[in-house]
Amino acid sequence: MEDKKIKWYMLSFMCFSTLWGFGNVVNGFMYFNGIQVIFSWILMFGLYFVPYALMVGELGSAFKDLGGGVTSWVQETAGTKVGYYAGFTYFIVHITYIASKGTGGLKALSWLVFRNAETYASFPTIAVQLVTLLCLFFFCWVAAQGLNPLKKLATLAGSSMFVMSILYIVLMFAAPAINPNGGFVSMDWSMKNLIPQFKVEYFTSLSILVFAVGGCEKISPYVNKVEDPSKGFPKGMIAVAIMVVVCAMLGTVAMGMMFDPISQADAEFSSYVSNGAYWAFQKLGVYYGVGDLFMVIYAACNAIGQFSTLVVSIDAPLRMLLDDPNTSKYVPLQLLKQNKQGSYVNGIKMVAILAGFIICVQMVVPGADAVIAQLNKLNSVCMPLRYLWVFFAYMMLRKATSKFPRDYMFVKNNTVALLFGGWCFLVTAACCILGMWSTDTFTLVLNVVTPIVYVCLGLIFPKIRAAQDAKAGN
Repeated sequence: MEDKKIKWYMLSFMCFSTLWGFGNVVNGFMYFNGIQVIFSWILMFGLYFVPYALMVGELGSAFKDLGGGVTSWVQETAGTKVGYYAGFTYFIVHITYIASKGTGGLKALSWLVFRNAETYASFPTIAVQLVTLLCLFFFCWVAAQGLNPLKKLATLAGSSMFVMSILYIVLMFAAPAINPNGGFVSMDWSMKNLIPQFKVEYFTSLSILVFAVGGCEKISPYVNKVEDPSKGFPKGMIAVAIMVVVCAMLGTVAMGMMFDPISQADAEFSSYVSNGAYWAFQKLGVYYGVGDLFMVIYAACNAIGQFSTLVVSIDAPLRMLLDDPNTSKYVPLQLLKQNKQGSYVNGIKMVAILAGFIICVQMVVPGADAVIAQLNKLNSVCMPLRYLWVFFAYMMLRKATSKFPRDYMFVKNNTVALLFGGWCFLVTAACCILGMWSTDTFTLVLNVVTPIVYVCLGLIFPKIRAAQDAKAGN
């Protein structure tokens, strides 16, 4: 019925609330020298996010009856074997994400209890990583029990973090009127201070922005539920882009009212990356005379969000790979073993080993804050690899465009469509590769070796399964 159709502005809000968060503002501000990131945000949204979102809309419209997302799109356009690689990529890149969630949760708890950055930073790295490892094993056990009420908790925490992000911007802009003597930073709006210096550090940090704006393929199932998809969906996506870029710019200005642009040594930079969001809410509380109230609320929401997302990230990507008969036929038989709760126990053990290895390797990193900064960058290198399959699927769709009828098309001209798909693919790949670079040898090695190991695992699994099938006479 028509009254059940989603309005375009409802779709835009749904996408916005799942896509954007305060951490994106903080990371952009820290990695791109304060308010200079505004220039980069505008470029990223105009040249990458808008075409990305509209391509997702076309893919969702073409495969409206498929629930597997990117994996299903690749299977339909390039075959089941290639679909397996897409599904495996989506699963495996979550390993670094899982390794970072425990660390992020402990950081949030530290701020919640001690209300400062120094206490967590003073803990020996090896001790922090051992506790993080125990957290990983505990939540892997929770996932194996099929105890997933945490999915609702993760959604609730995500929504509250979104609200906190908007609240921060509103309260920060109102603060000077309420407390004019709060000691706000006077920003330099000259052109030379707004245009970034295009040094090596600039290009090697772009993966942070790609990571921030990616993930809109999650709303693809709603394309054909929108009123007049051919007009409503692109309108909704353009509205999302405007909302996100406005929030990114206003959030950056709000941060600029609190902090001078970041140009510190690496040790201080790590501290800003891991503590910037908490300092921001702590300062906001000072401006309003409520002490640490805002910071405590933010830390509590973040702690719940980090740990609940950890469980969901262990379970959901694994199920997407192993529940699908088209992709599971390429993985070793041992990984398909399920317990009475229906959890893939050996798959969860594999997650624990791989994520646990990253956690253990970082025991040698000097400083607990440096671990968080390092994981932040590693995630920006690994997680966007899954977006490559979105653009691959789009290019394959347009190469066989007459085969797949759809209500909505991003652009009518196939050549133009392929250019957009190729452009976004190259931008994503380039940012991931450039993001690997670091002046710190250990970080550089970790950033390079981790995705290589992931790729090798993805290539080895089908060979193991083929040998097992041959031995069984299948």
